[in-house]
Amino acid sequence: MALIAFDFDGTLSDSEMTVLLGKRLGVADEMAEITEQAMNDEISYAESLRSRAELLTGLDEQLAEEAYSEVKLRPYAGELITRLRAAGHTVAILTGGFERGVAKALDAAGAEVDAIVSNALPIENGELTGAVTGPLIEGTKDEQLEALAEREGVALASTIAVGDGANDLPMLEVAGLAVGFIPKPAVEPACDLTVSSMTELEAIFEDRQLLDADDS
Repeated sequence: MALIAFDFDGTLSDSEMTVLLGKRLGVADEMAEITEQAMNDEISYAESLRSRAELLTGLDEQLAEEAYSEVKLRPYAGELITRLRAAGHTVAILTGGFERGVAKALDAAGAEVDAIVSNALPIENGELTGAVTGPLIEGTKDEQLEALAEREGVALASTIAVGDGANDLPMLEVAGLAVGFIPKPAVEPACDLTVSSMTELEAIFEDRQLLDADDS
């Protein structure tokens, strides 16, 4: 059985959580610009994430929850996750984004995964503090992928990483199969294959006989 690790923002979802949050404070354009710089490897991911979190200082907790509720999976992403898990594979989400948004998107799609490694935006007195916490600020996705593979008893050669941005490069470079989902120019050279939809990704899994023929 394989371990499939997905990035979230830009891969499983075309929502950008920090942009959705930023709209509540009128800083969405600044968020998008910082995000794009990070995904193209122009600034470090840690620097970009802290900068974006700082812009959210004082955002009301309820408004943040409303933003998280707008996060959606791409068409057919939930079904594909369900098929992979039904076939016996371990599915994980490794994201520098925020657990609340990931959880809400999965719930809305009726999908579950085996592991979520993500960050969080702390709240004090009903407002975002402007800080960010979690294992994927300075930590990298290759470390998390290796730890998950060891925990699940899966050889690194049997892992598949799917991502689009510069912070996905570490896991794409160590995975047994690296799949770019509409990858950024700086990321594409590290990809074994590239796709632009979940149905294209499904076809790759079917070609590699990772999905049961009768569960679609």
